[in-house]
Amino acid sequence: MNAINWFEIPSHDFNRATAFYEALYAETLRLDTDFPGMKMAILPHGDEDVGGAVVHAEHLRPSSDGMLPYLNAGADLAQMLGRVEAAGGAIIMPKTHLGEKIGYIAIFRDSEGNHVGLHSMN
Repeated sequence: MNAINWFEIPSHDFNRATAFYEALYAETLRLDTDFPGMKMAILPHGDEDVGGAVVHAEHLRPSSDGMLPYLNAGADLAQMLGRVEAAGGAIIMPKTHLGEKIGYIAIFRDSEGNHVGLHSMN
């Protein structure tokens, strides 16, 4: 069982946030229009149990001082982290090694002001 099974990254400007995460992942996000009053762009998650989305809804507000989700950055987070600034974000903490069993993390601020982490083993 996973501790988390879904997460949502709130946006002020849904189109800008979707473009930011598409640039970060270097792929097009799938839009989901099944939820009235909410815009949603699904982040890549393959066959994994845990998924998430960039969302826009009246009751959600981006924040730099709330919850800090960590996204799976694949084989080496340096590739994804290298796309942050060009996409309109800022690097808050560079790639940092936490030990052989944990791997590496980094933290960035997205186009909406959210702080989001990245994780990889290399």
